[in-house]
Parts: sequence; structure tokens; C-alpha cells
Amino acid sequence: MSHMRAVVCEGAGGVEVLKIGEIEDPTPGPRSVVIDVVAAGVNRADLLQRQGHYPPPPGAPETLGLECSGVISAVGEDVEDWSVGDACCALLAGGGYAEKVVAPAVQVMPVPEGLDLISAAALPEVVATVWSNVFMIAHLKEGETLLVHGGASGIGTMAIQLGVAHGARVLCTVGSTEKMEFCSRLGADVAINYKEAEWASVVREATANAGADVILDIIGAQYLEDNVKSLAYDGRLAVIGMQGGAKGTLDLGRLMSRRALVAATGLRARPVEEKGQIIDEIVGHVWPLIAAKKVRPIVHRTFPLADVRQAHEMLEQSNQIGKVLLTT
Repeated sequence: MSHMRAVVCEGAGGVEVLKIGEIEDPTPGPRSVVIDVVAAGVNRADLLQRQGHYPPPPGAPETLGLECSGVISAVGEDVEDWSVGDACCALLAGGGYAEKVVAPAVQVMPVPEGLDLISAAALPEVVATVWSNVFMIAHLKEGETLLVHGGASGIGTMAIQLGVAHGARVLCTVGSTEKMEFCSRLGADVAINYKEAEWASVVREATANAGADVILDIIGAQYLEDNVKSLAYDGRLAVIGMQGGAKGTLDLGRLMSRRALVAATGLRARPVEEKGQIIDEIVGHVWPLIAAKKVRPIVHRTFPLADVRQAHEMLEQSNQIGKVLLTT
């Protein structure tokens, strides 16, 4: 049995549990492929898993890593669309922090035209999250207002760009002047420093009390009441994170009077078939925008796999703008 380098967690805890070790090479099952990993995205879910708070779904690799880019090195049975040697990027349920990973073929995507292979690793998780929530669930339309919390994050920078590309007016919250300026350059109409202003008041002023049609929220409980107050009539709130807690107070009266919708979704545990539908949509709708240079992945810094601790520390400190990547 051959082995490969991978990041292993020795128990759960701080970055000190992250080590470079050797694990068995993966083999492709039916309808799956093996990818020789060139780069992998670092996500907040990885930090939670390392801390012992976010175990992988049944059947997924124990190794961290929810997205990667690379070259296909083996193809399982019943795979027709991919061949050995194809460059690709993929959405994973785990396993990206390694030299090789198995992925369901329907979760594998071509590298967008004009984009380098390393940068492609910054796309799968953020694009699938934003597209499935803002467009497939919340149905953001041209002329509507989108509020993005965490506008300078990987998800935030993609949500701003996709909102602008679809003709929406975009507002965002961030934690520094530098991040405000960056998000404005990406096309955000209003960038709010939540450390210096009460963001909900700014949203009310910026929308002439109308509110936001769609809100993409990574905070959860801490922002729940203000998010509901900030929704326009027929507004849609998509909660995708709980950095500010899991249990909040929901004002049903306000929701009903506004005919508003609250959706809370995760991506990792969805069935492969559902993920495949999301992948098909983003290759059809988002990849052409990337090829046309209207949308791009924002990569803050790339670390070698051996520096995985520093990569996790950077994400924990929220100092980055856009994505942090690991390269093999």
C-alpha cells in the first residue's frame, strides 16, 4: 500500500494539533476520481473540525479540506466526463489537505478559462455557497439590494462580485477601513465598518428605510434580530454560519408583516446529487463570468502544506481579505 503526505490532526484543539504525516493513498470508487492536489482552500469549517466541533459526514475522509484544485490521476467506474491528466477543481466533503484526494465526479469542475490552477482552488466552496444561497434559495434579482456580512472574507468577496455582476446593489459589513476600501473596489455600493458604526442603522439609511431584499449572513444568533429588522418586504435571509452563536430570538411578527423568509443551510452534508446540481449551475452561470474577467477569486496568501498552522492562525485572526490557500 502506497502512502502520501497529508495534514493530520493529533486530537482536537489549537493549531498545535496540526502535523504533517503519511496516510494511505486513496483509490477511486464508482462515479469518483482521484485528484493529485496542487492547492487546497482553507475554510472556517476546517478550523471548527480541528477544534473538534465539526466532524466530517459519514463516509467522508477524516483529513481536513473542503476544496482543491489539481490534476486527475485515476478514474473510477461509470465516470464518463473526466480522464487522467485533466486539470480541475473540486468541492469536497473532506480530504483536501493532502497530496491526493477522492472526489465524486459530479463535484469536479473544469478550471475556468484564463485562470491558473492554484487560484482555482479558491473557487469551489465559496462559489457553491454563494450561488446556492443567494441565487438558488434567495433568488436575488437585478435591481434588488444584497447585504453581505463579512464582505472581505472568501465568501464575502465572491458574494459582492456575483451580486454586482447580476445587477444588484450590494451593501456589506467588514471590520476595518482597509477592508471597506477593498470591498468598494470590488463594487460594493456601501461598505460598513461594524466596529465604528451600527450597521443596521446604516443599512436603513442607505436603503431609505426599505431594507435589504437578500441578506447573506455568516454570524448567526448575534445578528439575527437586526437582520430580520433589516429585511425589505418579501426579503430573504440566508444564514450560513454561526460565528456569533447558534441560538437567537426570531421576531415572527416582523417576519410575517414583511412576508419574509429565513433559510439556514450548510453545504458539506448535502447529498452528492444536490451538490452535483449546484456544480452544474455554477459551471453554467459563474464560470463564464470568470472567463469574461467580471468575477475573480480573491487570494490573500498561499502557504505550503507544511505551514498549515500559520494558515489556520491567519484565518482565526480574520486579518485576510479573500481566501487562504495551501499548496502541495
